[in-house]
Amino acid sequence: MRSSPCWKLVNSLIFIKGPTNNLRLLCMGDKGISLISPTSNIEFFLRREIGFGFYGNGGNGDLRCFCMGKEQQQPLSKIVSSNCFGGISSTGLDKQRIGEELSNQIAKVVDELVGGGATDNDAEKLSAILEGQSAILNSPDGTAFIVLLDRLKTWPHLALEVFNWKRKQANSGVQMLYEEYSKGIMYAGRVKNIDLAVELFSEANTRGIKRSTSLYNALMTAYMYNGLIKKSLAVFEDLKREAHCRPTLVTYNILLSIFGRSMLIDHMEMVYKAIFDSNLSPNINSYNTLIAGYVTAWMWDDMERTFKNMEEGPVRPDYCTHLLMLRGYAHARMVEKMEKTYELVRDLVDKKEVALIRAMICAYCKSSDADRVKKIERLIQLLPEEEYRPWIDVLLIRVYAQEDMVEGMEDSIYRAFERNTIVATVSVMRSIISSYFRCNAVDKLEVFIKQAEFAGWRLCRSLYHSKMVMYGSLNRFPEMESVIGEMEAFNFHPTKKTFLILYKSYVKSGQRNDVLRILGAMCKAGFSLPLDALSL
Repeated sequence: MRSSPCWKLVNSLIFIKGPTNNLRLLCMGDKGISLISPTSNIEFFLRREIGFGFYGNGGNGDLRCFCMGKEQQQPLSKIVSSNCFGGISSTGLDKQRIGEELSNQIAKVVDELVGGGATDNDAEKLSAILEGQSAILNSPDGTAFIVLLDRLKTWPHLALEVFNWKRKQANSGVQMLYEEYSKGIMYAGRVKNIDLAVELFSEANTRGIKRSTSLYNALMTAYMYNGLIKKSLAVFEDLKREAHCRPTLVTYNILLSIFGRSMLIDHMEMVYKAIFDSNLSPNINSYNTLIAGYVTAWMWDDMERTFKNMEEGPVRPDYCTHLLMLRGYAHARMVEKMEKTYELVRDLVDKKEVALIRAMICAYCKSSDADRVKKIERLIQLLPEEEYRPWIDVLLIRVYAQEDMVEGMEDSIYRAFERNTIVATVSVMRSIISSYFRCNAVDKLEVFIKQAEFAGWRLCRSLYHSKMVMYGSLNRFPEMESVIGEMEAFNFHPTKKTFLILYKSYVKSGQRNDVLRILGAMCKAGFSLPLDALSL
């Protein structure tokens, strides 16, 4: 087994490449080690022993891998070689088959690290926890340690501290693998420590680890996380110049993400084409990244075209795809399609996807859906208090105002005042004015204006004009004329429309003397008189 070019332990299975580069399988059973070859015999073994995990033949004598009963169109030999030699992810199969006992041990380590205070930068606690499991974490194949790093992805700072613990172990003779350095570089990028990522990339070479595609991919990812697009692309050029390395599908997926995030859609599509030109097949990550790029660029037709190609092709949409489509439909205000997609992932969205809930709230607020208020209020109930955003109140104010739901509008206004939210949009203010006007709620409008003045909200002349009209319709003339003084206090000087509101109110109520007084004021201010004034 030591003479084989490469081997990987997958629970009780070892995949090897023989002298002629053909795929073989070693099975360690009760009766010792058995060598299974060629591919047809491997297929029979995997069907019998694993069943749902591997099934079927690719038509060219090469076994293909299935996941959860859905075909992932890649030959098994390609998957195994990618994980063993290609630098995509050295533990793709290992993580799935590390065994229940080892998996439970790693889960216990994660629980101790996260719940035992190691997340509080307590180096002594962290070291004590890891030292207690050093026998499995320092294993030669590195599987356990790499899986541990994977499971700490929610806590990148902690994952980096765990990796640094392993670096210290390496100073005492413990071997480190390129896969471990790849994880360390990636986590350094995630915590925005790009200098450390570059240092680890160089350190791996210093320790005698041959530079692999995986290391280059990790450094590209680190630069991408930090928005250093040019440096990430420079690493890609270095990768292409490396004699023993070549870009893998993961490399191209990183490029898709870089260009998608930068809205360089033409470049993103060129990378997608390059995947095929390199005799590779896009996987679910490729398509999801492509869709994410179109969503970022608000290219809805291309987003839907890509999704349709997935539905009709070998790589089927997964839940991440549906979440991306849900985001796209929400931003595009395609409410009907958004709702259909939401039903597919509703349980997941309601529990975890807070950002998507906010996006859907925004979509409903800007739609003409007949039941939008009811749907908005249901979604708001799903938002934790800390995930509530000030702009939601602003949108709700406008929605309730448009629906003439004064109570709901005022509740949202009150929440906005409480959170010190400042409305700076004239259209929102006019929606509030119109709602009060249609409901003939002049006293409520009076209270709102005083609050808006105090809170520093965007004021406009129509705010005061509406109040004057409402006072005039109720024959509350002294209050109507006092509004002019309020306007001037905020540098809104009377216009011709201001005088016309006064004029029409007095004409309607038959107050001739006041009519003549207003006409005189108009002349004095240099405004032309209304035509019907000549008949007075």
